[in-house]
Amino acid sequence: MIPESLLINYNATLENINASEIILHEKKRADFYFQIKTGEVKMFNLNEQGKEFVQGIFYDGESFGEPPLLGDFKYPASASAVKQTQLYKLNKTKLFELLTENPEINLKFTKALAKRLYYKATILKEISVHPPEHRILTLIDFLKRKYGSEGLFQVELTRQQIADLTGQRVETVIRAIKQLEQDGEIKLIKHKVFR
Repeated sequence: MIPESLLINYNATLENINASEIILHEKKRADFYFQIKTGEVKMFNLNEQGKEFVQGIFYDGESFGEPPLLGDFKYPASASAVKQTQLYKLNKTKLFELLTENPEINLKFTKALAKRLYYKATILKEISVHPPEHRILTLIDFLKRKYGSEGLFQVELTRQQIADLTGQRVETVIRAIKQLEQDGEIKLIKHKVFR
């Protein structure tokens, strides 16, 4: 999102994060901007029974956890590395300097946040009113628009990740994927989902 050279110019540090390591904690103050160089990060909440609800998964070049920086509130979710991850960490004050001094980056930043809000609103609607197959197709179609290209798109998420992102049990996702394949909505090739 923000060019690496610009992050470095504003004193961002490059951090190495191990798989499963917590990067930020729910209900803690937001002091840093995070952007992934390589790896994968998930933002999540845990309920009282320890069940995890995944708010989002972020990949190379993407940032996460920005709304609390801008709104001056505590993190609404925690974040951890899904696998070995390198990420840039930039102090909140320096981020604001960077955005103020680089209006074209500020606009890109704002557009990225708007797309994320749109995704959240869409997924919340899906979780609350639609059957499992529809929820899964909405998620896949969103990912295809965001990461895919022309032609057949391979979904890089596990069945568990699809379940976490759509508020379903993994068993429900497995059944729904089989139904979607029978209906011709998706293809399964070597257990991978394509659309």
